[in-house]
Amino acid sequence: MKSLSQDIAAVVLELFDVKANIILTRPDPQFGDFATNVALQLSKQLGQNPRQIAESLQASLQTKLADQVSEVTIAGPGFINFRLSDDVVIEQLKHVGELEQAKKGTVSVVEFSDPNPFKVLHVGHLYDSITGESISKLLEAAGAKVHRVNFGGDVGLHVGKTMWAILKELGGVDPTGLSNIKESERAEWLTARYVEGSNAYEDDPIAKDDIVEYNHRVYDIHNSEDHESDFAQIYWTTRQWSYDYFNKFYDRIGTKFEKYYPESITAPVGLATVKEQLKNGVFKTSDGAVVFDGEAEGLHTRVFINSNGLPTYEAKDIGLALCKQQDYDFDQNVISTGNDIIEYMKVVLAALSKFNPEIVKKTVHITHGMVKMSGGVKMSSRKGNIMRAVDVLDMASEAITKSGREPTEQIVQGAVKYAFLKSRLGGDIHFDIDESVSLEGNSGPYLQYAHARARSIIVKSDTQPLAPDELQSGERLLSAKLAEYPGVVAKATEDLSPHIICTYLYELAQEFNRFYENNRVIGEPREPQRLFLITKYCDVLKNGLGLLGIDAPEKM
Repeated sequence: MKSLSQDIAAVVLELFDVKANIILTRPDPQFGDFATNVALQLSKQLGQNPRQIAESLQASLQTKLADQVSEVTIAGPGFINFRLSDDVVIEQLKHVGELEQAKKGTVSVVEFSDPNPFKVLHVGHLYDSITGESISKLLEAAGAKVHRVNFGGDVGLHVGKTMWAILKELGGVDPTGLSNIKESERAEWLTARYVEGSNAYEDDPIAKDDIVEYNHRVYDIHNSEDHESDFAQIYWTTRQWSYDYFNKFYDRIGTKFEKYYPESITAPVGLATVKEQLKNGVFKTSDGAVVFDGEAEGLHTRVFINSNGLPTYEAKDIGLALCKQQDYDFDQNVISTGNDIIEYMKVVLAALSKFNPEIVKKTVHITHGMVKMSGGVKMSSRKGNIMRAVDVLDMASEAITKSGREPTEQIVQGAVKYAFLKSRLGGDIHFDIDESVSLEGNSGPYLQYAHARARSIIVKSDTQPLAPDELQSGERLLSAKLAEYPGVVAKATEDLSPHIICTYLYELAQEFNRFYENNRVIGEPREPQRLFLITKYCDVLKNGLGLLGIDAPEKM
């Protein structure tokens, strides 16, 4: 596409003495392989009809691009379509697995999932884990060195609430009582304590005072590096329970974080930085707190240090950014969160830009909506009515079983991951469990089956695949679709948008189905050439699913 765009720009410059920005798109296959609206762009500038401009360009483009393009045609008011020569398509086909290394030599930090210790992983964490892992894989495929990191609150009011309920459950500050909690029940046990503490904080004034005190005590544990007191032993033990639980689940879905950044690490850095920048005028005091005046930036004012002298989430995020910079000296800092903190992050980044603008320039904040199950109930970990991450996988497993198929882990995860990734990041995800596990339509199992089906054709043949030296009409559409793959991956990586891969793979599978319905393979004179196409199809399908974190089974 780069070469073609440059050649078209050269012809435009030669004919009209205008430097044009050539953008190529993919038209319907009946029109060609690429299209440009450059004639429409030039119309106003040249004061000519776009159709006339296109006609003026047509002959020159056909001559200039003779070694790449077999046909240049005009459609509509002035769109110019290009059909690549078979030689070019075949050459692209041979190298379809060679992805553009646009990020080679760069360092990307991708922060995602971000659950808080002392709470359970819910469906939102699952969604963010799946999208964050796919984005990480896209960046790695483009040559970047990717560091997956995870940020969570091991200090803060939610910990105070949980500690209050733990001590109540244990009957006092006695860490020996924790030995009675079975390992398989620890995560759920901690979640129940958090819910109890949250309810007590709202309903019981005495409990609320105790919770505030425990919140301070947890900060004191970190400040004094206390690992010996009974209270500290309870805290450190139950905190580790959370991380063990997180790691076990992440391992199940194929994600491994290089580093957890607990707020206890970032809070001191953020607190010290905000105090320093208070002296420099970035922040100001207000009613005993330290705030950033966002109104001056067209945003809103937020507290970074509260009136009790404790760092807020905002200060902790400042500390996180500085810690990541120090640890990785990144070229790109990708942060994936829910839509609910868009305005919050704008304020944090605005404050950070006042004293470290380089971090802000390198930061990309990706956001997403909620996962909405049937009924549209908004779930809250504070009230306890949440859909756990594991519940979603269990639902998929049950739905597959109900359909009469075996719910292997490959298929269960393929169903859920694809269902989450096929929608554009940003909006809410409407998750239909039956649709996600179907072997028909735009689903993960459908694409997994498409791969297994194509592999079965290859296994049946004793013939060695052979690259074609020409393409028959029934083979060209599939070949051209396969040749799109590197460009699709490049676009998905540039936009950090895994849904682009999903859309392409589904279209590719449909194109293959049309090809196979109309073109015999086994026992045909062109069996070697068609096996070559099928092999490339399997390679692309497997590679693309891999970028989504989905396995491509050999058999189903």
